[in-house]
Amino acid sequence: MHTVVVGTSGVTASDVLAVARAGARIELSGEAVAALAAAREIVDALAAKPEPVYGVSTGFGALASRHISPELRAQLQRNIVRSHAAGMGPRVEREVVRALMFLRLKTVCSGHTGVRPEVAQTMADILNAGITPVVHEYGSLGCSGDLAPLSHCALTLMGEGDAEGPDGTVRPAGELLAEAGISPVELREKEGLALLNGTDGMLGMLVMALADLETLYKSADVTAALSLEALLGTDKVLAPELHAIRPHPGQSAAAANMLAVLKGSELTGHHQDGAPRVQDAYSVRCAPQVAGAGRDTLAHARTVAERELASAVDNPVVLPDGRVESNGNFHGAPVAYVLDFLAIAAADLGSIAERRTDRLLDKNRSHGLPPFLADDAGVDSGLMIAQYTQAALVSEMKRLAVPASADSIPSSAMQEDHVSMGWSAARKLRTAVDNLTRIVAIELYAATRAIELREGLTPAPASQAVIEAVRAAGVQGPGPDRFLAPDLAAADAFVRAGQVVTAVEPVTGPLA
Repeated sequence: MHTVVVGTSGVTASDVLAVARAGARIELSGEAVAALAAAREIVDALAAKPEPVYGVSTGFGALASRHISPELRAQLQRNIVRSHAAGMGPRVEREVVRALMFLRLKTVCSGHTGVRPEVAQTMADILNAGITPVVHEYGSLGCSGDLAPLSHCALTLMGEGDAEGPDGTVRPAGELLAEAGISPVELREKEGLALLNGTDGMLGMLVMALADLETLYKSADVTAALSLEALLGTDKVLAPELHAIRPHPGQSAAAANMLAVLKGSELTGHHQDGAPRVQDAYSVRCAPQVAGAGRDTLAHARTVAERELASAVDNPVVLPDGRVESNGNFHGAPVAYVLDFLAIAAADLGSIAERRTDRLLDKNRSHGLPPFLADDAGVDSGLMIAQYTQAALVSEMKRLAVPASADSIPSSAMQEDHVSMGWSAARKLRTAVDNLTRIVAIELYAATRAIELREGLTPAPASQAVIEAVRAAGVQGPGPDRFLAPDLAAADAFVRAGQVVTAVEPVTGPLA
């Protein structure tokens, strides 16, 4: 099994994916253990002094003015975890919980939190044992960190609350720790606070969304090319010299991908009844511009994610010169913004894909294809309602594109009076990514059927490779009406697994 070693300088996106989705094991580097011990010495020294230090010997948030005596500090740390573990609603996905736990461990290992080495090791042990705390949908405002989600994870560290075992069964966390030979942690000064104060949930979801969208954008380039081909469109608009004079890198990449897919096609440039079209519709002609803008948004979001992955997000933080200072680095605005940007770009990509699908189904605009790609129009309805489903998904995508980060709601008796709502931005982006996958799958389903209905003209070799692969995956081709949902589900699984890209790249070479 792959092992991820956590040091003091952050982790990579591939590390997050390996732990969250592939169950990679985690080890702490010697450097991290030494940094943890050094920072803990500073916290212990401050805890012994009579002067109050926020998070070490005081209450939290609006209660920070109270100095806590030494005999109550362990209780204080337990209490912050118990009281903040106040999430509600359905459970979030296992991969999200593993990502947020791993990313909190990343910050702990930076040596800026003052957490003891044994606490960090226990976090790694829980992940390695396949124990996943129960975390709920609602409870984070994306400021002071993803407080409720991280608190539910810290509760498991203490042997309290519920967690999912490696067999998928939810049981009391204490039982699962005991079976795995893991001793619950007795938290000390600052440790409870340090386990809760980060952007880890929203960042983990951002990293996973970026990975999914990278594949989806390539898949969408392929399906756009198939639709262009099925509509007898021209590939001249994809010429690199046209995109060079508007040098957005994503646009050039999308155009290059589409051009590679269409190489060798006999369908492009043909026109019904010998009547040439001067220009294709925007949904066809502007596909690289829309997909390209989304790709450039991905690039910006990736830069933000990389910076956040290299960050130590906590309050207060232990500095190398021995100071423990309060700060606002837990604010989720940088992550929240790009989560919302991605939802906007995904909605637009879904919207343009749906317009191409509708064009394929409309006999007045499809340039010779049968109505709704039906076998016997009137007797058969063809893909009429598949487009309805796609339209419903697009409509929801537009609602999900409304930014969460433009909102704020004050909390903690107005001490925390401006919050990022980054967790909410991340949650709706996950839904948007799921919906975009389905939208691309429906365009793929329609475009492959439409190409097969163009008798007498040979599609591009790359297009043919996609058609053959999708048919081998159980997605049926043209014919009389049948129960359509299983076909759409198979197309969705095909796109979700990245098989559009793996089908085409042996012909085209690696897509950009």
